[in-house]
Amino acid sequence: MGAILYSFRRCPYAMRGRMGLKVSGLSYEHREIILRDKPEDMLTASPKGTVPVYITDDGTVIDESLDLLKWALGQNDSMGWLNCDLEAANALISANDSEFKHHLDRYKYASRYSDTAKRGDIDMAHRLKAETHIQILEDHLNGGSYLLGEKQSIADIAIFPFIRQFSNVEPEWWAAAPYPKTRDWLTRHLESDLFKTIMMKYPLWSRDKR
Repeated sequence: MGAILYSFRRCPYAMRGRMGLKVSGLSYEHREIILRDKPEDMLTASPKGTVPVYITDDGTVIDESLDLLKWALGQNDSMGWLNCDLEAANALISANDSEFKHHLDRYKYASRYSDTAKRGDIDMAHRLKAETHIQILEDHLNGGSYLLGEKQSIADIAIFPFIRQFSNVEPEWWAAAPYPKTRDWLTRHLESDLFKTIMMKYPLWSRDKR
């Protein structure tokens, strides 16, 4: 059995996993899905129903994005992303995945969390709270081109897909927001060959089309 990845192109968690797999050089079958119609094969492997879901050659299931990123780099960290202050990296990633993601979701998808908000509304209170995290990134970037200095690390890779999502909620506001270093840092990642490669479009997978 060959390795398999279930992924959804626009999901920041899935982006994180795909970047780890790309730089590791591992081979796998990419299965693109849509979250509103999850295939039974994926749910059998990982009943929680989120992406990414990676099934290794020996059948081991890895269904947490950060676990997948770290596992892939453990196989081959060709970019040296783990050669950093891992305690500092993990602290930034933890803040991103907890407080920031909490406020990002409520900023971007206000109608999901409020009985009065309409589809397409944004929640400014949650944007302001999310900006606390953006300011932390901005402060880190005062010390170098990347979050932990002059070298790209796992912290940059694990976090920037979520800042991408944040920046897309109000692009005109973001273009003038008081976070120039974070904006430049994000742009460099979005324009990288790595990101362009992992954002390649795949046809939707189904068992019938195998």
